[in-house]
Amino acid sequence: MHTKKYWGQHFLTDHNIARKIVASIPQDASRPIIEVGPGKGMLTRYLISLISDSLTVIEIDPEAVTYLHKTIHHPGLNIIQADFLSCHIDTMFKNPITMVGNFPYNISSQIFFKILHDKNLIRYVIGMIQKEVAERIVAPPGSKTYGILSVLLSTFFSTEMLFKVSSKVFDPPPNVQSAVIRLTRNNRISLPCNESLYFRVIKTSFNQRRKILKNSLKSFFVNLPAQLEILQKRPEQLHHEEFIELTCRIEERMQNGLTSKSN
Repeated sequence: MHTKKYWGQHFLTDHNIARKIVASIPQDASRPIIEVGPGKGMLTRYLISLISDSLTVIEIDPEAVTYLHKTIHHPGLNIIQADFLSCHIDTMFKNPITMVGNFPYNISSQIFFKILHDKNLIRYVIGMIQKEVAERIVAPPGSKTYGILSVLLSTFFSTEMLFKVSSKVFDPPPNVQSAVIRLTRNNRISLPCNESLYFRVIKTSFNQRRKILKNSLKSFFVNLPAQLEILQKRPEQLHHEEFIELTCRIEERMQNGLTSKSN
């Protein structure tokens, strides 16, 4: 089986790391468990041997799918050849799932945005990603690495860095260091504001992260009282609860017709 650069394949070769990832799955993890991007199945083998009931793996590479069929035989293993980013999780699973994987680094951010889309069906995520991306995801407000994913993921999940991983445990070795993170779904069912608007407020704010919010938001959203303390801050200074409060204010003025054009 050959690695393919266009799919960002770096196969895990270290058994200890695979065991450590599986050991990071909480005891109360939801079933079924799905693995994204199993590749040669190093992690798959430990998942299926330790969980031993049902495991669904989603793999885009047809050669990897053939390899998995030939090398792993277990009645509870369900192998799906598909692009995870295009999968309709809500039609595949009826109950909350636990998601595990050595995520392809070239699409890791897209994977997390999809996790946000399917957040009400995902209870846990244990994923290995590029260390810099992991640091951005778990960054607290005020950090230089705090950004869009930090805010959005912390709105619906608790995020934690579990451990770092050397590039030497992959074939071929990536040019970056890796890290394993865990997301745990919180109890937030819905937002008090429009969720789509909330996402737009955050993305627009961080697209001009050096500007204070009064300047970065005025052209796209509504005019808010300039004296509001929150508008004097830069986006990396705001906790997700403050972004929710800000979005609620914007939405209220939009509903009342107080848009930037009418003012």
